[in-house]
Amino acid sequence: MKIASWNVNSLKVRIPHLTQWLSDARPDVVALQETKLEDDKFPVDELAAAGYQAVYAGQKAYNGVAILARHDTGLRFEGVITDIPGLDDPQRRILAATVGGVRVVDLYVVNGKSVGDEKYTYKLHWLEQVHAFLAQEIQRHPKLVVLGDFNIAPDDRDVYDPLGWGEEVLCSPPERGVLKAIMDLGLHDSFRLFETEAGHYTWWDYRQGAFRRNMGLRIDLILLGDALTSSARAAAIDREPRRWERPSDHTPVTVDLDI
Repeated sequence: MKIASWNVNSLKVRIPHLTQWLSDARPDVVALQETKLEDDKFPVDELAAAGYQAVYAGQKAYNGVAILARHDTGLRFEGVITDIPGLDDPQRRILAATVGGVRVVDLYVVNGKSVGDEKYTYKLHWLEQVHAFLAQEIQRHPKLVVLGDFNIAPDDRDVYDPLGWGEEVLCSPPERGVLKAIMDLGLHDSFRLFETEAGHYTWWDYRQGAFRRNMGLRIDLILLGDALTSSARAAAIDREPRRWERPSDHTPVTVDLDI
């Protein structure tokens, strides 16, 4: 099973990119973030024509998450959840579904704006709620995959200029601490199962020729539960879509599981 995650930064704009990439890469399951579409405008027909079914939770102009599965695999969605239980939050940032026996939790984590900002406080609180939710999910679903745009670079290897970024938002100790707590539940960074070196990124600012100069951050992650790590055969960052015309500022990440 090939599982992918991609922050498309507006599905309305990026649907040609997505359908092209689906045709090229042929993932079995894909989690999307920042779809920025209300549910009644989700491109069900275009994705069906590309061979994919979808579940989604969106809102106008902001946020939005979706999970796609290939029709020809026979995979079906079960146990769909669009909200963190007990958290009253209108922002569409989480989506969970069981697909082919694997529990997939798609996250679009808050950016946080800057350390100390009210959005940063909201980010930390939201992640604490996610932690509590995942602690229950991993008990119910040992075959757990948590993926998406985490808006946190796990460590300095994931930042093109660790000194320059310092303890700014996306790199601050409290954010990294909450991410570590989530991983301590029994989740593993799939990319780091295969690659330990620095210099691999998934997001590059549109400004200052950041992509061309590889001035990026690795903030798009696929985390695997203990029960799945031995099944991982490869993990990758596909930089090619970032080279396309009018690209998302993120690029897809993938993991191949022998299940």
